Amino acid sequence: MVPVIWLVAGIALIIGEVLSGEFVVLMLGGGALVAAGGAAAFGLGWILSAVLFAVASTLLIAGVRPLLRRRLDRGIERYVGHTEQIVGGPATVVERVDGSGGRVKIAGSLWSAKAFDGEQVMEPGDEVTVIEISGATALVLAQ
Repeated sequence: MVPVIWLVAGIALIIGEVLSGEFVVLMLGGGALVAAGGAAAFGLGWILSAVLFAVASTLLIAGVRPLLRRRLDRGIERYVGHTEQIVGGPATVVERVDGSGGRVKIAGSLWSAKAFDGEQVMEPGDEVTVIEISGATALVLAQ
């Protein structure tokens, strides 16, 4: 009965890894599967199989998890959000922009805009630089 309980625990932990994505639960699931195998192969009781679980889980967390994390981190490029791509780029004033508002066109899309310093006034047709995105408003400076 001990091997079956460890087997069920191992499978549940491995399935639980889907929710965490950090490989810790996966390593604990691997430790539970090792304990299930040890209990089945050698007739280990609860105490010895729990020790085997602890040792196997510790070795997996310390040895295998860092390798998996490094490999995963290397394979995933950093996501650059839409607003991060816009900041620092050009925009064209469509409606007068000052400290209280206005509109600009950024990469073909219309955006609400305000003067970044609150004092500049930019007229339609002026080229400006997007300094920051605050909510749905572009804060811009004249070039």
